[in-house]
Amino acid sequence: MESLELSFTLAYVAFSLCFVFTPNEFRSAGLTIQNLFSCWLGSEDVSFIQYHVKRTSVTVLVHSTLPLGYYMGMCITATEKTLGHIHQVNSSWTAFLLLSLCLQLFSWMLVIYWSHYHWHNHPICRALQSHIRPPHTNWNSVMTSINSEFRRIDKFATGAPGARVIITDSWVLKVATYHIYMALQSECHVTVTDSRQHQLSPDSASPTQILTLRVDSINPAVRPFDIRLNSREYAELREKLHAPIRNSANVVIHLTISELFLETFRAQVDLNQSYTLPTGQELELCIGCMQVPARTKLVRLCHREREDDSDCQQCFCRPMWCLSCLGRWFASRQNQQRPETWLSSRVPCPTCRAKFCILDICLVCSHMDPN
Repeated sequence: MESLELSFTLAYVAFSLCFVFTPNEFRSAGLTIQNLFSCWLGSEDVSFIQYHVKRTSVTVLVHSTLPLGYYMGMCITATEKTLGHIHQVNSSWTAFLLLSLCLQLFSWMLVIYWSHYHWHNHPICRALQSHIRPPHTNWNSVMTSINSEFRRIDKFATGAPGARVIITDSWVLKVATYHIYMALQSECHVTVTDSRQHQLSPDSASPTQILTLRVDSINPAVRPFDIRLNSREYAELREKLHAPIRNSANVVIHLTISELFLETFRAQVDLNQSYTLPTGQELELCIGCMQVPARTKLVRLCHREREDDSDCQQCFCRPMWCLSCLGRWFASRQNQQRPETWLSSRVPCPTCRAKFCILDICLVCSHMDPN
């Protein structure tokens, strides 16, 4: 029977650790707080703050039940210990049972206290109260602002559910197991404090670099907090984050092959001949990102640089793409296993399919531009 008790103990400890820290296998099986209580939690997309107020509360209740669950499991596994008869068990098991019951009682009292006055006492709602200032008159107004920005599709979000980093137009959010850390972008600055290299990663065959960034706010009521993300996502975060980013620890952030290519791509295009926009024609927004003007034009120029016959074709499209989007298109059409051939290859125009090479890409300058 001792081996049975040991096996149950090891299995329960492993289950508890996996349930609390939730590996990918448990998420795939649906063994998460978010999935088990989805009917009561509602939709995160519709009501982000309300969803996590409920999620953190039920997480406290469920996690505090784990020690009591172990005792009840031992009652079934170790029948000879007669753990079901409290007056017959030894002092150590009695103490464990009392501690388990006290933990469960305390967690219920805590959640009931949080729920008073429409969850006014909940730690997340108290964090919202730290940001009450014009134009926000109360914490409900702050909550509405975060909920509204979270619904937008252009937010930056990374990490597993319950442990995510979210960057919206105005907010930096870190979703933790029992709390949400938040800071206004206009009031904070970010510092890269640490970097760790992992040789093995379940998502990639190559080594993975994990960055640690510290978010500090000038608001004294907001506590600093750390966020962690893959270095591959750092460029995307930097585009969405308006707050300044410092590198206090002189951390070397490794670029992906695509990012290294884009840097070389831009440098080469800068050396190419420029294209002057005809009089009366105006630049439109890039149809790829719809964020910046389309400042590239494909003009067949490579036959001047090369003595051999070029396979490139003349493109008659007007300027429609920015340099970054065209560079990403160029990289996406390459053999990913042979990056050494990318710069010398030809790809079809994303609009008319005329083949071009990197020598045919011209930066557009207006006829009114003195340069």
